[in-house]
Amino acid sequence: MASKAYPVANAADWRDFLALTKPRVLTLVVFTGLCGLLAAPASIHPVLGFTAVLCIALGAGAAGALNQWYEADLDAMMKRTANRPLPAGRMDRQSALHFGVGLGVFSVVLMGLALNLLAAAILAVSILFYVVVYTVWLKRRTPQNIVIGGAAGAFPALIGWAAATGRVETLPVLLFALVFLWTPPHFWALALYINSDYARAGVPMLPAVVGQRATRIQILLYSVPMAVAAVMPWPLGLTGALYGVGAAMLSGLFLLLALRVGFSRETEQAKMKPERQLFAYSILYLFLVFGLVVADKVLA
Repeated sequence: MASKAYPVANAADWRDFLALTKPRVLTLVVFTGLCGLLAAPASIHPVLGFTAVLCIALGAGAAGALNQWYEADLDAMMKRTANRPLPAGRMDRQSALHFGVGLGVFSVVLMGLALNLLAAAILAVSILFYVVVYTVWLKRRTPQNIVIGGAAGAFPALIGWAAATGRVETLPVLLFALVFLWTPPHFWALALYINSDYARAGVPMLPAVVGQRATRIQILLYSVPMAVAAVMPWPLGLTGALYGVGAAMLSGLFLLLALRVGFSRETEQAKMKPERQLFAYSILYLFLVFGLVVADKVLA
């Protein structure tokens, strides 16, 4: 991490603190956590359910803030992140650090007091994994940063389930595996058409290290076990046909788009239509698959 100081032109306002939490990422994290909570075989008081989802959101926001605190130098070199509060000079790094640590500690303590210690422990692990393992240890050192670091984003469903039941079972573990395997094709599709940004910042994302062709093959290779993990709850009897058929159809389309990426020969970033389509669909895919988990339980 560079020790570069960023001049603060104006005092940060609430929008800058909100930006530290990475609201777009937060939406998916909160949704998968909520689905894990609702799909669990246990009833939970609405206030406690809201508190659990709030803690998941605050914990994810804390991880995002600490990620931006540590990576302010990288963000300043990339077009898509240069306007974040720290590189843009709207906030000092110490404020971001205090905000991230305070938010993280509060979320874990509240989860432990309001719900249970297992959910609080998994939440703490998810924050530390994203900040320490992914951000500090892996991201600048290996092109496998997304593969291993993807576990950080896979925890919310486990946390939601544990908050409702006090235990971890097979279905949330499969949902964890789904998100874990979904993360590489999702991020590598993005990395293919913004590769110059990562290269400029010196981040060893896969396209910059092994090339576009090898990255496309890796996207395809990860998409297959991802699809298996998505459908697996049905043959195991953990969900019904509504989920199983829906997940199979959605995963089939994902594989089709991954095949188009795998066989694409386009190298100009502006023309990488299959990569852009896969990235956009991958977000919708996860929302729909997790929504099916809840719908299957409600309508069963």
